[in-house]
Amino acid sequence: MFLKKYFEAFEIGELRTTMGRTITETDIVLHAGQSGDFFPHHMDEEWCKTQPFKQRIAHGTLIFTVAVGLTAQVINEVSMTYGYERLRFTRPVFIGDTISVQVTIANKADHKKPQYGIVTEKVEVFNQHQELVMVCEHLLLVEKQAN
Repeated sequence: MFLKKYFEAFEIGELRTTMGRTITETDIVLHAGQSGDFFPHHMDEEWCKTQPFKQRIAHGTLIFTVAVGLTAQVINEVSMTYGYERLRFTRPVFIGDTISVQVTIANKADHKKPQYGIVTEKVEVFNQHQELVMVCEHLLLVEKQAN
């Protein structure tokens, strides 16, 4: 779906949620191969049994990537990603966990180029128990409506 949502149309507190996505062993293995991160916390089931979580955990970068993908439901033709800030992984995600994302418009500010504004989205990722597993801020560079 394509739309044109200009800076002025974003409302602080505006909220959207995504559908869920279950994290699988295949996700973890593919992500390890693509990223080169074969850290035992993700790949060695027997070693993980000796660790505090007792099972393999998904890569934080995998959870970030899946979460961003879940939020990509609409293409705004007058907006683009400007970056991500304050990324935190607050709980581990295990094989079989289902994550979903809640995005809240947290702030709006002018940009140094007057034809743009910065919209800050608070991105919160929850598991199936509604426990927060990841949080960050997504900055959008958004065109202002021509007057």
